[in-house]
Amino acid sequence: QVQLVESGGGLVQAGDSLRLSCKVSGLRFSTYSMYWFRQFPGNEREFVAIINYSGAVTNYADSVKGRFTISRDNFKEMVYLQMNDLKPEDTAVYYCAARSGGARVPTDLREYPFWGTGTQVTVSS
Repeated sequence: QVQLVESGGGLVQAGDSLRLSCKVSGLRFSTYSMYWFRQFPGNEREFVAIINYSGAVTNYADSVKGRFTISRDNFKEMVYLQMNDLKPEDTAVYYCAARSGGARVPTDLREYPFWGTGTQVTVSS
C-alpha cells in the first residue's frame, strides 16, 4: 500500500521559513520523481516543484523560484520543500505527489498516481 504523508505545515509570519517533509512508503522511492503542489481555496492544485528520481534535476514554478528548494533523501524515502521568505500568497494546502517516468510536469493531475493528504501552510502579513 502506497502512502505519502506530509508534515511541517503551520502558521508563520511573512518573511519566515518552513520546511515541509513527505514520507513515502510502499513504492520503489528511488525510481520516482517527486513533486510538490499547492491548492488555494476554490482552485485546482498548482505545481510548485519537482525533483527527479536521483535528485539531479529540479524545477520550480516561477512564483517560488529563488525562495523554495526541493530536495530528497532516497535512503530515508523522504522529500522536502524548504520554503524561505514566505508571503501571504503562499498560504495554501501543500501536497506531495509521486510519479514515475522522468522529470516532466504533466498539467493533467490524473497523471500523478500517488498523492499525500496535504499539510496546511498559513502565512500572515
